[in-house]
Amino acid sequence: MSENGILVVSEDDCKRLMDAEAAFDAVKDVFGRMASGEARNFPVVREAIGYADALYGFKSGFDRGSMTLGVKGGGYWPGNTAQGLTNHQSTVCLFDADTGRLSALVGGNYLTAIRTAAASAVSIAALSRQDSKVLGMIGAGHQAGFQLRAAVEQRNFEKVVAWNYHPEYLPNLGNVAAEVGLPFETPVIEEVCAQADVIITITSSFQPLLMNHWIQPGTHIACMGTDTRGKQEVESKLLASAKVFTDEIDQSTSIGEAQHAFAEGLIAKEQITPLGEVINGAHPGRSQSGDITLFDSTGVGLQDLPCLLNRA
Repeated sequence: MSENGILVVSEDDCKRLMDAEAAFDAVKDVFGRMASGEARNFPVVREAIGYADALYGFKSGFDRGSMTLGVKGGGYWPGNTAQGLTNHQSTVCLFDADTGRLSALVGGNYLTAIRTAAASAVSIAALSRQDSKVLGMIGAGHQAGFQLRAAVEQRNFEKVVAWNYHPEYLPNLGNVAAEVGLPFETPVIEEVCAQADVIITITSSFQPLLMNHWIQPGTHIACMGTDTRGKQEVESKLLASAKVFTDEIDQSTSIGEAQHAFAEGLIAKEQITPLGEVINGAHPGRSQSGDITLFDSTGVGLQDLPCLLNRA
């Protein structure tokens, strides 16, 4: 729908225009352009608003390859579930790169979910072992189903093992596993780590859930939940043990999973590799089957600016 020359793309339009495969391709391409310098993210603003326990902020960037300029505004409202709403709420504004005029308003809720899942899927395709058989899920909220569906497209998984702080949400994730035809088990978190070849963490935790000594050699971990100062899903020592990759290094060490290890002096920026370098062939990624690889997904503005307008 267009109003006064501004294209309005609703949540339903986004679901019609953007599917998991298209999101995977868009995120993979933009990670590559970020690594080559064609695309740049701008500093993130993300703060607690002091009301409703909400986090609110802005992510923005410019992709010269697709001439996409825009900003996503939104955040996390933990009380939304009780009201029948998703906790993450956002809207994307796209601008004409030649004039700066507003060109589109895009619903950001579905887009955030599918692009976040696409980011972990890109990391699984680039970094996990080809023979990975067991997918581990830490977290069973709204986003977890998107993550599971995207992950199973990348490897021939034979089983899903999952843990959630609130176990009553696990049956919902089990239904998604059933949809994709995989057995679903819910062992204790230590056993999830012992069994899984690939682990996706997708929580809003402010304390480490995964311990370094639980992780088996050869595991790939996609840390998808930490995008704010203070959040943490894995023990800092784990980042020192792993080969660490990220979407944006500065965000990784300031608001991402690496923030704690970086502050403690356990990892330096030089030890963190942009995932786009693996995509572009500038870095080998996993070099041995026993490597532990970790993708620190902080969420970047350019993930939210796929070429929706070209698909409309």
